[in-house]
Amino acid sequence: MEALKQKILDEGRVLPGNVLKVDSFLNQQIDVKLMEAIGKEFALRFADDSIDKVLSIESSGIAPALMVAKELGVPMVFARKRKSLTISENVYSVDLFSYTTQKHTQVIVDQRFLTAGERILIIDDFLANGQAAEGLLKIISRAQAIPVGLGVLIEKSFQSGRQLLEKANVRTESLVRISSLVDGHVTFLDDGK
Repeated sequence: MEALKQKILDEGRVLPGNVLKVDSFLNQQIDVKLMEAIGKEFALRFADDSIDKVLSIESSGIAPALMVAKELGVPMVFARKRKSLTISENVYSVDLFSYTTQKHTQVIVDQRFLTAGERILIIDDFLANGQAAEGLLKIISRAQAIPVGLGVLIEKSFQSGRQLLEKANVRTESLVRISSLVDGHVTFLDDGK
C-alpha cells in the first residue's frame, strides 16, 4: 500500500533494536484518512471470507481494526491489557511477550464477545515475532471460534512472525513488508503481500 509506505518514509523513525516508531500517524496520533484507506484495503482483501468480527489488541491495533470492521459492517472487539472492575470474571486470557516493551502482559477478552463458530479476522499494527497474533489465535481457539486470517499494517519480514503464522496455517495479509531497518533506513520488500 503506497500511502502507508510513504507515511513510513516521511514520518517513521527507526530506533535502536529494530524498532520503527510510527506514533505520528498510528500509535499515538491517528491519521484518520490513512486509517479509512487501510480499512477499505483489508475489507477488499477479506471480502469473500464471511467475517463475523474483527479482533485486535489495545491500543495501537484499535484504530485500523475499527476501520476494517466499519467497512465490513461487523463488530470490532479488542483484547484488553488491563483488567478493571467492570470486566466480568468470564474471560479468555493469554500471556503475551511484547517485542517493543520487552515485557510480558496478560491480555483478556470477555467471553460474551467471542462465541463458538464465529469467523474472526485479526487486525494489528505490526507483525514482528508473531507473539501478539499467536496470543489472539489462542483466545480464538479457546472461544471455539474460527480464525479467518490476520491483516497487519506493517510486517518486519526479517523477524520470525510470518513463519510462526505459516506453521499455524494462518492466512496473513500485510500492507507493507519491511526487509530491514539498518542504519536508520527503512527498506521495503516489493510485493507488500
